[in-house]
Amino acid sequence: MTADLSTAALSAAQLSDRHRPTLDQALAAIRSRAYWSPHPEHPKAYGENAPAEGLAAFEAVRGTRLELGQPGTDGWTGGEVSPYGPELGVEYPHVDPDVLLPAMRAGMGAWRDAGPETRALVCIEILARIGARTHEFAHAVMHTSGQAFMMAFQAGGPHAQDRGLEAVAYAYAEQTRVPGQAHWSKPQGKKEPLELGKTFTPVPRGIALVIGCNTFPTWNGYPGLFASLATGNAVLVKPHPRAVLPLALTVRVAREVLSEAGFDPNLVALATERPGEGIAKSLAVRPEIRLIDYTGSTAFGEWLETHARQAQVYTEKAGVNTVVLDSTDNYKGMLSNLAFSLSLYSGQMCTTPQNLLIPRDGIATDAGHKTYDEVVADLAASVGGLLGDDARANALLGALVNPEVRARLEAAAGLGEVALASREVLNPEFPDAVVRTPVLVKLDAAKPDPEAPYLSECFGPVAFAVAVDSTADALELLRRTVREKGAMTVGAYTTSADTERAVEEVCLEESAQLSLNLTGGVFVNQTAAFSDFHGSGGNPAANAALCDAAFVANRFRVVEVRRQA
Repeated sequence: MTADLSTAALSAAQLSDRHRPTLDQALAAIRSRAYWSPHPEHPKAYGENAPAEGLAAFEAVRGTRLELGQPGTDGWTGGEVSPYGPELGVEYPHVDPDVLLPAMRAGMGAWRDAGPETRALVCIEILARIGARTHEFAHAVMHTSGQAFMMAFQAGGPHAQDRGLEAVAYAYAEQTRVPGQAHWSKPQGKKEPLELGKTFTPVPRGIALVIGCNTFPTWNGYPGLFASLATGNAVLVKPHPRAVLPLALTVRVAREVLSEAGFDPNLVALATERPGEGIAKSLAVRPEIRLIDYTGSTAFGEWLETHARQAQVYTEKAGVNTVVLDSTDNYKGMLSNLAFSLSLYSGQMCTTPQNLLIPRDGIATDAGHKTYDEVVADLAASVGGLLGDDARANALLGALVNPEVRARLEAAAGLGEVALASREVLNPEFPDAVVRTPVLVKLDAAKPDPEAPYLSECFGPVAFAVAVDSTADALELLRRTVREKGAMTVGAYTTSADTERAVEEVCLEESAQLSLNLTGGVFVNQTAAFSDFHGSGGNPAANAALCDAAFVANRFRVVEVRRQA
């Protein structure tokens, strides 16, 4: 059955008029890798009344039941508490998968038959409606992740929307790489040629499961959601129990758009869990689930890869992000850049650097030779200066997302000599928020220790200044940690062309994304959609990259039908 968009509230012509130019620009951007974004990242771009309206919309949903009209609803659940203190009080539908999953499959035939372009345009309409409510989504992200408002606005809003659109563009490009139909004629000499008519249809794998994370519910959730939806799959969204609201709002928007466009709204649905229920495991191994996107701990990521054998599993797990300090011609800029990178969102980013590898004899700089101790002390002073004002500290740090992060931070002080102690920052607007500055701990790699703290991820505002014998030793330690533990990001500072090539060679061989000599307004823990790859898929930190052709191409298969001409 093909959806009749001619009678839908949102017709195919309307979708094309509104969004085909955006799709074309996105396709051009992924080819050129130049800067482009259709989603403004400044709050004022959304209109004078948008901030107040967004806050009012967020407050209006608090303390309510978020109705979605999903089949199989057998109760209600909730319980989110903002890292800033307030209870959200939102209740979400709890579903019986035995009822919901068949209902989700029912609409896939029409969604498949609609074709890649219509699917892409419907997805872009969903993103456009989310974009119009960016201020509302920013508050939802802020009060589930602990991000400061401006970061929640940008990373949870336009940057997440960019990543979703990027996935749509890659999905469309891969699905249209093969023509929809072809006439095949094989000459037979004096005989009539053999002739066939052939059609080629991208067909979805089945139902996709998106397992959301606590820290970046939309930024990490949108790529998989839209990659699967654009390739014809139905999508079941299972949010982190502490960060349901942003993805629940997303599901509600998606269902509204699908319905208006003449498709079954059950192509996108929400699965929330009761306290301690742990439905991710039971859902992940169901035969209906054919795709899984997951961001979170290595332990559960590996469990999914091992046990969800019926599904194509895309994981982003833990890694040990490293910066090699060899030399610099902008010492002040290097320190400033690193201080910001360590502080942003209290280090609760999968891209935040953790290990700073510094030769024990020091490094050459434009400010003269600096010993290991001087570099560490100067970096500590730079972080302290950046976060010395509480208002600025709150704007950069946000709040610790959960008690586990706080526990790791407090334990880190006992791992070595503390070069910079973490301090508590009071948030006058949210006095219950747990806000802490980073701790910087001095460690030494001279004695091999398989249990050394720098050999594992310590997620949160924790950084290790690791003394090494030389830059060559730093590169060997870098290679070891990327190979054994993975890395989402690698950074290096050097004025030596030979060292630059050596660092690059390690990253090429171990498949790690590298940033060199960042001293300005771009930081190692930031990536831009349409241009930068987030992760590589080539080391243990992640088996996929956001976003490349491999991220979308295995979400569908091409089925051929041959007919005698």
